[in-house]
Amino acid sequence: MTLTDQIVKNIITRVIKSQDYRIEIVNLINAEFLQFAVDFFKKIVTAKLNSENITIDWYKKAFMNVNLPTDDIAINAGLNKKTISNMYGSATRTIVIEAANEHFESLYNNIQALVEMEKEIELTLTIKLKNVSVDLNVSESLIVINTLAVKRAQLRGGLWSTAGKSAEKYLMLTLCKLYKVSKNNYDASHFVKDKEKKVDREIDFYLLNNGKKYLCEVKLMGKGNPESADAIFARKSDIFIADTLSQQNKNQAEGLKVNWVALRDKDGYKKFGKILHKLNIPHVNYNGNLDEDLPKILNKLL
Repeated sequence: MTLTDQIVKNIITRVIKSQDYRIEIVNLINAEFLQFAVDFFKKIVTAKLNSENITIDWYKKAFMNVNLPTDDIAINAGLNKKTISNMYGSATRTIVIEAANEHFESLYNNIQALVEMEKEIELTLTIKLKNVSVDLNVSESLIVINTLAVKRAQLRGGLWSTAGKSAEKYLMLTLCKLYKVSKNNYDASHFVKDKEKKVDREIDFYLLNNGKKYLCEVKLMGKGNPESADAIFARKSDIFIADTLSQQNKNQAEGLKVNWVALRDKDGYKKFGKILHKLNIPHVNYNGNLDEDLPKILNKLL
């Protein structure tokens, strides 16, 4: 579950050109999920054919085997490790196995009760692999469907989080390159955990000028994420760069004297040049062609 350099380049290009970058993540989620589903179905065929029992034990034996990676055990039981960690305060192998088995038993019992209540519903999932096919009854089919749903949710959460973390630093570097900001006037080395802070968190980027340090924070947030903006303002950042900002966010930033850039606004990236001018940070106004310049910059950075 990783973002390739090309996808990061695509995200940054779309963001700076005031386009929606989310399609890049959606396409990646789809690709990862569909590959997982195909591989999962192949394993189901093998496991069911090798089973000596007609009960659900074939699923537990094959997909909750203690020798599997804990990520797989959790997903196959209808959970993910992050949920287990939140529930139990830990995600050690022992805890994951115990939680997965407990949850699977509860899930199976719920499915059995549902099947008894909804007797008029018939569901058979047939999986064919070459010349071999297996049929899953309604209980088995619902377990498989639930596992696929949990896996997609895990991919979705992980990739959206990874997208922001992977693109934010390079987005700032790209903006600096567009405006020819010297390396002496920015600091990207602090794009790590800042141990000097009382709260151990990742900080984003500094613009520098005559001994002054201006903290820049980047959030590829949407309008439905006002909490992210509130967190930035609470940290007293000097510059806030976002994909999308509501008018309320913009008003709040101006009231707190935080310089903001909303890249989804028309030519939103140009606001960055105005901030550089306001802070007297040496730069060259950008009047070039993004279609020509962004690929050159990004190919050097990544």
